[in-house]
Amino acid sequence: MALTQRYPGLDVLVSDPANAQTASRANLASHLTPRDEHYIRTHHCTPEIDADDWTVSLTGMVERETDISMSELRCDFPTESVVHIMECSGNSRRYFDPDAEGDQWGDGAIGNAVWTGTPVCAILDEYGGATDNGLWLSAMGGEAPPDKDVFCRSIPMSKVREDCLLAYEMNGSPLSAEHGFPVRLIVPGWFGNNSVKWVEEIRVMEQMVHGDEWTDRDGRDYTEYQQSSYRITPAQDDGPTRHASVDVFSTYDQMEDERFPNAYLFDQLVKSLIIAPADNATISASRVEIAGIAWAGEEDVERIEISTDGGESWRDAEFVGPDFGPYAPTKFRYVWEPDPGEYTLCSRATDEGERTQPATVSDPEQELRGIENDQYPWNKKGYGNNAYLSHAITVEVAE
Repeated sequence: MALTQRYPGLDVLVSDPANAQTASRANLASHLTPRDEHYIRTHHCTPEIDADDWTVSLTGMVERETDISMSELRCDFPTESVVHIMECSGNSRRYFDPDAEGDQWGDGAIGNAVWTGTPVCAILDEYGGATDNGLWLSAMGGEAPPDKDVFCRSIPMSKVREDCLLAYEMNGSPLSAEHGFPVRLIVPGWFGNNSVKWVEEIRVMEQMVHGDEWTDRDGRDYTEYQQSSYRITPAQDDGPTRHASVDVFSTYDQMEDERFPNAYLFDQLVKSLIIAPADNATISASRVEIAGIAWAGEEDVERIEISTDGGESWRDAEFVGPDFGPYAPTKFRYVWEPDPGEYTLCSRATDEGERTQPATVSDPEQELRGIENDQYPWNKKGYGNNAYLSHAITVEVAE
């Protein structure tokens, strides 16, 4: 069955491997995103896997290395769930000028779901895994063909201990193939590139995947998606600076730290979207509700502001709806009483650390590495764009 038939709520950018975004911002209005409207990002073709034959290998700095079956994962360990709005780090890439490398995602590489699975820390505790601060857990996907780079991400142990899951359910049902069946890593509050799908090995390590041991392990490179891709690399750099380890895990803080000239895409940045009214809508009403969602990775959303004049002036919106936890989106509304005319509507979110969405994306010639002067840094692969003017909508109010 074609990808478009299995996921009718998605706009397919590439079908082989599967890459598709939610087809409309309106799909994000519900509290949870149905799986057929939740974005899909893959680097290799989706594998066909028999869950009865699948195991997750635990290796590295553990007292007992082991292979854990899906039955053991489900039945022999605690089960937890988390609501997590997951955003692809390339979301909103199409708003970079000049174009950045990669699929030209719009606003739709995002989705909110309940992820259910086994806490990784429970597995480490059972098999004597080292969990000291400064250590790393590397998760390796099992989808890469023998001659391709393995999708592998290294997660700091402090985050692993806090809330990472090996998830086998999405919104109460087994994962679909494209979303990682039978098991994927979930790193709540972090960009989707960290939530490795089709996990076949987790390894406790002193450092991230780095160096010759991992650039040529079983004839394949395990470092590409940790050390080269998913890094903020401005135009003036030939490539990102590689690190064996880092001690700052906030994406924002890395962007401001001279020790890390090319930030790793770890936790998500503060961002918001207007869901209603729709872009290019014609409105025949004297009283309009502007509604949307905001999120801020591991931080709380502190404030939402709405502009009806393209960012010239701002008014506070109000938070609405239930609280589904620290990693769920925050819903907001603003009641507007417009005169007839054409308007550019923007939303701007601020997190509890007083970080506010910038207005625009910089020019490459400015050589920015972090957010400066109300500008998000242009980078070669178009990662992390949270500029509010990129996500503005235009509406007409009829007489």
